[in-house]
Amino acid sequence: MSRWRLPIGGAFLAACIGLWAGLSLHARHEAPSATDSPQAGGVRVPVGEASAPSAGDFDAGFGEAAPSADKIPERLPEFSLADRTGKTTSISAWRGKSLIINFWATWCAPCRHEMPLLQSLHEKWRGRNVEVIGIAVDFRDKVIAYADELKIAYPLLIGEQDALDVAAGLGVDSPVFPFTVFTDRYGRVVTLYVGELHEAQADLILSAVEKLDQKTWQVPAAREAIEQGLHALAASGKAHPKNDRG
Repeated sequence: MSRWRLPIGGAFLAACIGLWAGLSLHARHEAPSATDSPQAGGVRVPVGEASAPSAGDFDAGFGEAAPSADKIPERLPEFSLADRTGKTTSISAWRGKSLIINFWATWCAPCRHEMPLLQSLHEKWRGRNVEVIGIAVDFRDKVIAYADELKIAYPLLIGEQDALDVAAGLGVDSPVFPFTVFTDRYGRVVTLYVGELHEAQADLILSAVEKLDQKTWQVPAAREAIEQGLHALAASGKAHPKNDRG
């Protein structure tokens, strides 16, 4: 497998504020509210634990949470999870489409902030053979209630440990939510973006995906353009506009 760098750039640290991860089959139904978490750093919880983050967790860096480039597969692995109706659904149901696969949880504040953008991307790009798919790593009852409340229109897949296993298959062994996987229509993983996604980053990445779909770019060139573009956005201060949360 060829090696390629993960283009998360400066957006990584700023976008993952006040969240914790590691939901398992034995996790509690109660989750910390956004107001319970200090607004600094990010929080990681080992897979299999679901205790609320301690103050010391906020001092940890993201190095261990971010997948290394050589762990991210070149192609999207096959997997199946339950959909909103409880039916087991394979990711291959969307074969031939470019995918925006967003991993999230109801207790994750940055995940909730992303929802309007993901809804917008669903409306804007579905006519161009691009599909947004949310993968909720959470309890089914909470996900369904939240999705109904927000009227989420794009497809959702739901899981607990099985969804964490999917994340691990993508190289994210110790999840930090949210994170989003972008693939082209040929099933190739173009990039994996860790942290809250904003419109500028999404447009940049999807522009590269579109060029891959049209066969005007090769994958290495697309990845390089994404990495350079994300760094430029971070340097310009346009990576996390305050008015981008809808």
